[in-house]
Amino acid sequence: MRLLLVEDDEKLIRHLKADLNRAAYAVDVAENGIDGEFQGDEEPYDAVILDLGLPDKPGLEVLKSWRSKGNKVPVIILTARDQWHERVDGLKAGADDYLGKPFHTEELLARLDALIRRRHGHAGEELESAGLRLDADHQEVILPDETRHTLTRTEFRLLQYLMLHPGVILSKTRLTEHVYEGDSDRDSNVIEAYIKRLRKVLGQDLIQTRRGQGYVFGAKDS
Repeated sequence: MRLLLVEDDEKLIRHLKADLNRAAYAVDVAENGIDGEFQGDEEPYDAVILDLGLPDKPGLEVLKSWRSKGNKVPVIILTARDQWHERVDGLKAGADDYLGKPFHTEELLARLDALIRRRHGHAGEELESAGLRLDADHQEVILPDETRHTLTRTEFRLLQYLMLHPGVILSKTRLTEHVYEGDSDRDSNVIEAYIKRLRKVLGQDLIQTRRGQGYVFGAKDS
């Protein structure tokens, strides 16, 4: 899954981006409100982590602008822990969740995971689809027979996105947009290689190819 981190604290950016990458998220960064608003409008992010105290344009105004334009990207706002009114204002403006600074990365990861699952109609502690379960803590897929397979970060991101969109035709372009960071070399042919690797673990039937269109997870050819 691909995230946008809108934050101006360089030290926090460095540590948080590394932690999010280790948790198998692809992360783009914007260090001011103007750039953050633009990126959030132009790129199909799965979620945004938005600091409210930003230079050039406050985070609250960025959020209001997104919502006024119909941008429904899930947003977790970061606020000073003692500024309760900022949390209230953020939630009223359309934020999906909030986290007070300072915070533990583990809590942020748990909130992100829950937010993304809820947005796609998955209420359980683990993402489940087509008989598979994803263990985000260990980056493993659990098969119906309870066999566990460890995935690479890219494999995990790809399978997670497929499982969140069962029965939907997903083009290579769409998959690359949600699997890779903005400055990555997005060779869509690499997606084919990762699909082949996932099929070796999951079997050949769960991910179907739609020639000229893309891939469908959890649906068999008619």
